[in-house]
Amino acid sequence: MQAEIKGQLRELAEEEYRVFASGLLPNISNILGVRLPLLRKMAKEITKADWREYLKTAREDFFEEIMLQGMVIGCAKCSPEERLSTIREFVPKINNWSVCDSFCSGLNFTKENMELVWEFLQPYARSEEEFEIRFAVVMLLFYYSDKEHIEAVLEILDGIRHEGYYVKMAVAWAVSICYIKLPEQTMPYLQNNHLDDFTYNKSLQKITESYRVDQETKKQIRLMKRK
Repeated sequence: MQAEIKGQLRELAEEEYRVFASGLLPNISNILGVRLPLLRKMAKEITKADWREYLKTAREDFFEEIMLQGMVIGCAKCSPEERLSTIREFVPKINNWSVCDSFCSGLNFTKENMELVWEFLQPYARSEEEFEIRFAVVMLLFYYSDKEHIEAVLEILDGIRHEGYYVKMAVAWAVSICYIKLPEQTMPYLQNNHLDDFTYNKSLQKITESYRVDQETKKQIRLMKRK
């Protein structure tokens, strides 16, 4: 099965897209250049067969092979507990923002298992590994930036201490999403937080870049920038 999948990936690869994707992921050198919709289609086909066996034997020679595993985990039919088990095995393979964010976006089972996944994410938020933390933060911004969880999410974000660029950018993204969705609840946090200057200012920048924030509010947000 693995040889067949690798062959499929090579057939679907486009040199022009490989160059484009490599520009977005400068530290990743094993990109074939397969577009995400094609990978998602492959993942759905794999879940119709023995996807458990696929995950047991899956290779990581190419960026797309890791991305594909994450997509299979997201769309396979299984219990929440089994899916969490496969997620636990997959997370250490995440080594870039693209795999992380794509993986998180496919974990829609979270919406029906909010408390179970919330508890599952807590150790990752306290991890010392850059992409384990990013995984937790991106999951929080995708699925938990709502009225019920906003205070707890902001508390977790405020407690993250990691110098990794992809952690800081994820936290800034999450803070901006919290503000865009729930400005009244998030503004007091923006006025009193423990974010480092880079992450705080990036949060403000991302808020001002949103088309969902009006011009007057953007002026106010810009004035809050730390010098």
